[in-house]
Amino acid sequence: MRHIHLIETILYVKDQQLSTDFYTKLFRQQPDLNVPGMTEFKLAENCKLGLMPNSGIAKILSDKTPHPDQGNGIPRCELYLYVENVEQEFEHAGQSGAILISPLKARNWGDKACYFADPDGHIIAFAEKLK
Repeated sequence: MRHIHLIETILYVKDQQLSTDFYTKLFRQQPDLNVPGMTEFKLAENCKLGLMPNSGIAKILSDKTPHPDQGNGIPRCELYLYVENVEQEFEHAGQSGAILISPLKARNWGDKACYFADPDGHIIAFAEKLK
């Protein structure tokens, strides 16, 4: 029995509206939730991506960790997204304003993948299994 029913990854962002606009364009969909302090995109049946402003999470984390503003632009994680057409996503990501980090190519782990960065420096990979 699986006890985890939904995975939501939340990215801390400097500018919630800028990031919302970026991901709306990148994912070609409107957010499912967009209120001050949180934006959510349902990406798959059991997977959501959330965007939370640095200032909002800083209130929750208090003085227990460094302020998220200190980490902007430093890759700390990546979204690795398996897609139906990786060539299409590669082209679309470039047109959406994503910053190309590594071009689309066959990787030694059996995927064809490309890497981009969002406005905060979070890494986004689009991939397909090699046939």
